[in-house]
Amino acid sequence: MHHTAGVTEISTKLVVNGSPQELTHDVRVTLLDALRDHLGVTSVKKGCDHGQCGACTVLVDGRRVVSCLSLTASLDGAEVVTAEGLGRPDDLSDLQQAFVDRDALQCGYCTPGQVCSAQAMLAEAAAGMPSHVTDPDALADPDAVVELTDEEIRERMSGNLCRCGAYVNIVAAIRDTASGRAQTGEERA
Repeated sequence: MHHTAGVTEISTKLVVNGSPQELTHDVRVTLLDALRDHLGVTSVKKGCDHGQCGACTVLVDGRRVVSCLSLTASLDGAEVVTAEGLGRPDDLSDLQQAFVDRDALQCGYCTPGQVCSAQAMLAEAAAGMPSHVTDPDALADPDAVVELTDEEIRERMSGNLCRCGAYVNIVAAIRDTASGRAQTGEERA
């Protein structure tokens, strides 16, 4: 750590979309700004910059976080996955392909955050993590799986806003992926 005219800089190591990165930055730099301004990862969008819209959602060590409220300095050694890390244009993940197939985007600004949030949400549901609408009796059995109804998906995705109103198609894309109806790469070929 070194000080320059009242500003403290720190070095942080991250693995971003599988690639090791080391940044020297002001201790106040958010993960959102580090990804966009220092590393050129532009799929991460700055929406409200107050943690309320979800456009900047990324995965940090497999969990979804709003990157505009996460200080980079607190994430030393973390693995960060953005929409680019989920798939490539010529090899989309099943979830990304479901978003395309269901036309679950209009302007596309919120889509990278929606996809990252949905990816983590599917893992949370698969791990049996309840939401506010999950029937607690349905999870009484330790082997129970959360049924991802439309209500359940909407509740779990409520932190990601879409100004275009593509919610119906977003829910359908997530439902397709959860039920295994999303096409795999082999089926699309």
